[in-house]
Amino acid sequence: MHNPYCNTARSFDCAPCGRYTQDDNLCGLLKAKFADATFRIYHDNEVFMNNIFSNDIDMSSQRSLLRALGWTDDEIARPLVGIICAQSEIIPGHMHLDDIAKAAAEGVIAAGGKPVIMPSIGVCDGIAMGHAGMRYSLPSREIIADSAEILLRAHGMQAAIFVGNCDKIIPGMLMAAARVNIPAIFVSGGPMLAGRVRGKRTSLSTMFEQVGAYNAGKIDGAELKNYECNACPTCGSCSGMFTANSLNCLTEALGMALPGNGTIPMVYSARLALAKRTGGAVMELLKKNIRPSDIMTPAAFKNAETVDMAIGASTNTVLHLIAVAREAGLSAGQVSVDIMNGISERTPNLCRLAPAGEHYIEELNEAGGISAVMKELLAAGLLNGDAMTAAGVKLRELVKDAPPPDGDIIRPVSRPYSAQGGLAILKGNLAQNGSVVKKSAVDPAMLKHSGPARCFDGEEEAMAAISSGKIKPGDVVVIRYEGPKGGPGMREMLTPTSAIVGAGLGDSVALITDGRFSGATRGAAIGHVCPEAAEGGTIGILRDGDIIDIDIPACALNVRLSESEIAERKKNFVPLEKPVSGYLNRYRGSVCSASEGAVFKK
Repeated sequence: MHNPYCNTARSFDCAPCGRYTQDDNLCGLLKAKFADATFRIYHDNEVFMNNIFSNDIDMSSQRSLLRALGWTDDEIARPLVGIICAQSEIIPGHMHLDDIAKAAAEGVIAAGGKPVIMPSIGVCDGIAMGHAGMRYSLPSREIIADSAEILLRAHGMQAAIFVGNCDKIIPGMLMAAARVNIPAIFVSGGPMLAGRVRGKRTSLSTMFEQVGAYNAGKIDGAELKNYECNACPTCGSCSGMFTANSLNCLTEALGMALPGNGTIPMVYSARLALAKRTGGAVMELLKKNIRPSDIMTPAAFKNAETVDMAIGASTNTVLHLIAVAREAGLSAGQVSVDIMNGISERTPNLCRLAPAGEHYIEELNEAGGISAVMKELLAAGLLNGDAMTAAGVKLRELVKDAPPPDGDIIRPVSRPYSAQGGLAILKGNLAQNGSVVKKSAVDPAMLKHSGPARCFDGEEEAMAAISSGKIKPGDVVVIRYEGPKGGPGMREMLTPTSAIVGAGLGDSVALITDGRFSGATRGAAIGHVCPEAAEGGTIGILRDGDIIDIDIPACALNVRLSESEIAERKKNFVPLEKPVSGYLNRYRGSVCSASEGAVFKK
């Protein structure tokens, strides 16, 4: 009887499972003994046998090692599902990922598979914020992708479940899923609940802003300590529409996770139930041979970008969607900064969660979550309902039972928060290859702004000026040499943006950088300026007093310098190179521009 998990479609006589087809090729497992290694690699990538250890005599030695793990004959014969889990004791969003992974494993076992839990590194951006450690956050994404690929390929996994939370971990795992291309699905740890201080809900962004308020003399030390102890009350990814939650929500929009993945709080038992269903779902994907290449299609990325604009997600999603799309084999014509404004122009902003508004992820969950957002967008003709999902059904089928918009947390398309999406790509002589701003979190007074540049060659210099009161209303703070190469590592600028807001300057001071921002950032904060200073970009030749013109509605970012003046300044311009060693030095030599997703050069 043919094994239901064997999807061999190219074999004439597949000895391990007995399947017969019209193709005249031998099964790859047999042909590999007689042919070249290229065929074996092709077979391992494209054809999923019961598992490579269960039948082949030549695998007896490998099976002896599995028996050393305590595996039984039944377990060895089952389909192997690698569960890549990023649990650690340093990241609040990863605190209980081992419980999520175990619940997912239970779902796999119940559906007839053999789960194998394997590790992944991770960096907490909030803890790394404001010091040299943040240089390692974005670079960790490449290591996460590489290590997941290594673990899954080296150990013959037939399917994968990715269990992560927070910032670079989810996009790194998505990159690995696209690269390895075995049936795969995601289940995150989920968000933390909002904090409360004096009856008002708070989050990590509130905490950073209160530090700015303290430095500006607006609150005392006791009040700051009160916020410190109450802003982040539970484990989970930080409670607003910050980067971690943005990416977890977009895995739903991409079709790579079940409904609720982005919004069910980590402390809810429903999160464990979701993990169990995820374990069962990956076994169905394996049976049906539905892989990431079947799910992460151009239509799926367009859906994700549309949802991105509708929920006002983090600016980091621009960076990560491009990186994942490249791993999925999509071209710049299909996913790039150049097409995102078009998507934003036709996508209404339906959600305003912290830091852009007063609502939090737990409320979005209660209102129906991302499924409710997608159902509304689908009804308006803004999504492709035929896109396949990891639930094994098309998108329209997946969201058909979601509730209608509640009118507040999720607004209807007929009455959005704004007619256009939450993000914008700005271009001009200061950002020829683009820059990004979360326009839904910008004070209306700052949508158009002109002011003198105050230039700093790094975050620390800028923070010293902001904290000492040297930045005045009308200024445009310029932080350069914080891009992928210049940092190196492209640090987030949550500390200076929060200091500006906390000092009461959020409606009068802008900040631009070739670095990036936390999803918790609000205000006229424009990041990912490309080309970056380290690559000879115009941001590198700016001087104090140069007038910068920001026009977010027109998607424009310019400095009032003539082409000849810019060319003259660039003649003798030598970019600063910061002294680094180890991985950061290797990263600087390998990484591409932020406009290309800050991926490694091919």
